[in-house]
Amino acid sequence: MNTEQKEINHSWEKTARDAQRALKERPSVSIRARLILGFGAWFALSLTLTIFSMIGVSEIQDKIRFLEVAQDYTVEIQQARRFEKNFFLYQTNLDDALEHIRNAAAILETNAKGITSAVGRDNYTRIRKPLRQYKQLLEKIDKDQLANISSNLETMESVLREHGAEMVTVANEFLGKERELVQSMLSLSQKVPLIFLGLLLLLIIFLGYFIANQMLAPLKRMMLATTRIAEGDFTPITPRRRYNDEFSKLATALNHMMLQLVRRQEQLIHAHKLKAVGTLTAGVAHELNNPLNNIILTSSALKEEYQDIPGEERDDMINDLLNEADRAQKIVRKLLDFAREGKLEAESLDAEKLINQTLELASNQIKLAGVKVRGEIQPDLPRIYGDGQQLIQVFLNIILNAVAAMPDGGELTITIQNTKDREYVAIRFTDTGPGIPEHKQAEIFDPFYTTRPAGKGTGLGLSVSLGIIQKHGGEIKVASQVNKGTTFTVLLPATKIPAEI
Repeated sequence: MNTEQKEINHSWEKTARDAQRALKERPSVSIRARLILGFGAWFALSLTLTIFSMIGVSEIQDKIRFLEVAQDYTVEIQQARRFEKNFFLYQTNLDDALEHIRNAAAILETNAKGITSAVGRDNYTRIRKPLRQYKQLLEKIDKDQLANISSNLETMESVLREHGAEMVTVANEFLGKERELVQSMLSLSQKVPLIFLGLLLLLIIFLGYFIANQMLAPLKRMMLATTRIAEGDFTPITPRRRYNDEFSKLATALNHMMLQLVRRQEQLIHAHKLKAVGTLTAGVAHELNNPLNNIILTSSALKEEYQDIPGEERDDMINDLLNEADRAQKIVRKLLDFAREGKLEAESLDAEKLINQTLELASNQIKLAGVKVRGEIQPDLPRIYGDGQQLIQVFLNIILNAVAAMPDGGELTITIQNTKDREYVAIRFTDTGPGIPEHKQAEIFDPFYTTRPAGKGTGLGLSVSLGIIQKHGGEIKVASQVNKGTTFTVLLPATKIPAEI
């Protein structure tokens, strides 16, 4: 391999190694860990809302129990106030008033813990204070008897009514507040499911974005990379994120695969060229026999009859020796030019000239097979841009395949013309061989596929040729009918702007 090509390969391998290192050196955050974190956040949110709802429901239950107690308490003190009025109007029902006020006091004492939990200790004391004062006054009236307090009855009535009014007012105040609080808590509890659904929707949107961004986007990138690899573009995959995940490992594996593919492709091209050289050498050896035999015969005649041969005839024999030696030298030079690995430099080329050079290389095989070659060339063809040696290798492979398909003779027609859009130069090779069955036409470009007997072919020729043409920005097409022949069409970009190779 020449120095320039080695430098190109070294540069590509350095780029690939740098890409691999960059993929591996980032901090590792796996997709599994991110999914666990996302669903963990979802569970934590659900748990928080559940606990909040349970606490809210518990508080509402406490408030409802307080309302029930407060309702019972209010009923008792209102009954006590009713009998209080009867007492001051008719001097009756004092015992009833005392009974109801004692019931109210018992309710407060029995439910002291629950009421304190609902409204607080200070508010409990505030509720209890007027009740205690009202109860003490009623008990004092009952103890002193009406006769003994008639002189102070108006005063006591005023004080009792004052404490009773305060007692009812405080009870109604807390009852009203607690009812409003319960209503607000119930209203909030109705909104909690809506809030939860809103947060759930946001979380679903986030998870959808996460899956699309963290999984589908890298997957699409990997799919595009495989398509690019299938088309012969082996540019290494470089990192786009700050962390390393499962897709980074996949990218590393693809980069390694591309590195191996590049190396194998170079080996295949080299192996195919050696095979072509071997095929040509067999033909060249046969073709060299003619000039060498002529040289040997003429040299022997000169040696044996040198003195008896006239000078003019002797000069002709020497000229024959020189011509035959020159003929042999040209044959060897053509083989060496093809086998030599020159610089892979693309240049503007004449398609007709390349075909003629290829036919010269394959001339002996064509003659031995009895194949006639006919050419049809469109005038004023544009030039093509590429590597002459590689293109000759492709044309030679197609011509030798056509000759091998016509061992008993036939006709090979080579047509060079523009395509309709004038973007490509089309070079068609049409033989009159047995043709290729339709179900096998899709397989002929696969590596190691061959229809020849074992040991007669490697099955790499068309596969390598297709790779070379694709690197030139072109394409190879095949059309064939059984018992009628086969046409291989090589499309190469016409020279306008040189293609990158």
